[in-house]
Amino acid sequence: MWLVAMFDLPVKTRRERKAYAKFRTALLRRGFTMLQFSVYARYCSSEEAADVHRHHLHKILPEAGQVRLMTITDRQFGKMEVFCEKNHVAIEKPPEQLLLF
Repeated sequence: MWLVAMFDLPVKTRRERKAYAKFRTALLRRGFTMLQFSVYARYCSSEEAADVHRHHLHKILPEAGQVRLMTITDRQFGKMEVFCEKNHVAIEKPPEQLLLF
C-alpha cells in the first residue's frame, strides 16, 4: 500500500519557508518520494506500517497550511496514469523488499 501526503503550506515569510523546508525534509527522510510539487508518496508493506508513518507525520505537522494523508492500495497506485508533455510515463515502482531472518 502507498501513503500519500499532499500539502499546501504558506511560504510568504522566512519562518513559513523554514517550516515548509523542515516538513519536506522530514518526508524525504521517512522514505517519501516526490510525485509532484507538494505531493509525496511512500510505499508501506501494511496498514500498520502506514499508521506508524502517519503517526510520526502528525507530530511534525506545520502550524499553518493544510496537509492531507491518504492510503491507497498498490493496485490502485498501479492504475495511475502519468503524462509528461502529453507523453505517457511509467509510474514509480514499489521498492524491492528485503527478507530479514
